[in-house]
Amino acid sequence: MDQDKRIAIIGTGFAGLGMAIRLRQEGIDDFVVLEKADDVGGTWRENTYPGVQCDVPSHLYSFSFAPNPNWSRTFPLGDEIWDYLRECAVRYRVMPHIRFGEEVQSADWDDERQRWRIETADDTITAQVLVAGTGPLHEPSIPAVPGLDRFEGRMFHSAEWDHDHDLTGERVAVVGTGASAIQFVPRIQPKVSRMHVFQRTPPWIMPHPDRALSPLEHRIYRALPPAQLAMRGAVYWARETFVLGFMDRRLAKLPERVALKHLRDQVPDPELRRDLTPDYTIGCKRVLLSNDYLPALMQPNVELITDGIAEVGASSVVTAGGSEREVDTIIFGTGFRVTDPPSADLMRGRDGRTLAETWRGTMEAHLGTTIAGFPNLFFLVGPNTGLGHNSIVFMIESQLNYVLDALRTMDARGAGSIDVRPDVQARYNAAIQKRLRNTVWNTGGCASWYLDHTGRNTTLWPGFTWPFRRLLRRFDADHYELRPPVPAPEPVTA
Repeated sequence: MDQDKRIAIIGTGFAGLGMAIRLRQEGIDDFVVLEKADDVGGTWRENTYPGVQCDVPSHLYSFSFAPNPNWSRTFPLGDEIWDYLRECAVRYRVMPHIRFGEEVQSADWDDERQRWRIETADDTITAQVLVAGTGPLHEPSIPAVPGLDRFEGRMFHSAEWDHDHDLTGERVAVVGTGASAIQFVPRIQPKVSRMHVFQRTPPWIMPHPDRALSPLEHRIYRALPPAQLAMRGAVYWARETFVLGFMDRRLAKLPERVALKHLRDQVPDPELRRDLTPDYTIGCKRVLLSNDYLPALMQPNVELITDGIAEVGASSVVTAGGSEREVDTIIFGTGFRVTDPPSADLMRGRDGRTLAETWRGTMEAHLGTTIAGFPNLFFLVGPNTGLGHNSIVFMIESQLNYVLDALRTMDARGAGSIDVRPDVQARYNAAIQKRLRNTVWNTGGCASWYLDHTGRNTTLWPGFTWPFRRLLRRFDADHYELRPPVPAPEPVTA
């Protein structure tokens, strides 16, 4: 069944749902949202591992137009965020626009018709505008370790947690020590008989300021929504200052001292503490928050292993040094495919090449949102829009403003398609890379998922977030090629 829509949106996380809600607020109802799963939520639907929690304060991790007075803690729990997104989808009446179980298999630009042709397993949809809201923390990344196919025990990624598998009394290998692992390791440590934590690089860990919100705070926020908005503003500006240490390595000394004291206080064993001490500048990799991960590593049933993994056997993990650990379950806390998103393989532009072929391993977009050669495509949470200090929801809402103004411009000028000029995109990205050159992310002495295989930082926004909001406050038509719509075919007469 071929159906034509003005706008097609992929995904129902903060980006996809936010776009759908803002379209309805703008009075636009001619759109469809394609969701591969059977519920909304994006990464917060998929990540259900024990202890899952956001490391951005609750007041910032919501839409500005839909503050949530019911957060239980100052940093929101994963299931609370999922509930919040479900509630927003219902409250703003976008559920009727969502088609669940519709995984996009391809999206091709038809230059003659000025339409995107979107194929799912069950349907074909055409749309004038395509909004990709798939997000970067979507496709789990599992290292290519020899022997994984012959492992006879249970094996899963933290983003695909096997809740049916009981870890009680098991010997467990945890691969990776990033943001997910430091949350689930303390939760499962008391259950397992033995845990082997394989660490490639020690993370910088800061004390976690999380606490429960009091009944008084809840009453105030419910009775006086402006009070919560004021708190949101205060938290936002406080978080903005965090980026200073990333932009100037000299300013990183203070947080490093705080993290090292936290490590000394929680790990009295000097040998273990040495293995947990980073040798790179704080912020080069994502800074983590935890009060219980380091104590978990001190428990007698936990072993930290800094030797690399050479191979996996039928029931064991073998290190590069030749030592072998018998294990029943392997859990990967190894992050996601961020710099090579799978969605880039699905979209073909004007010249018939996929987005992945166009990028050739190095993502690039104008304002992190539009891509030369891919007319009428808006990529939410696109290249260089990620953050290490503030809320991605702020960046998403900035992009939503830009998309809406682009749609208004298309209507006002009678444009059938818009395509960002390659020279504009090139100048913008050259400026971004220049600003990133001397930041801690590029010079901090570590390898991180912020960098692609060429060494370029194609993930993070270089600086304060408010300039990004200002850059995207309006759509600049001079930066684009605007084409008139294709004339409607002449009616056939007898």
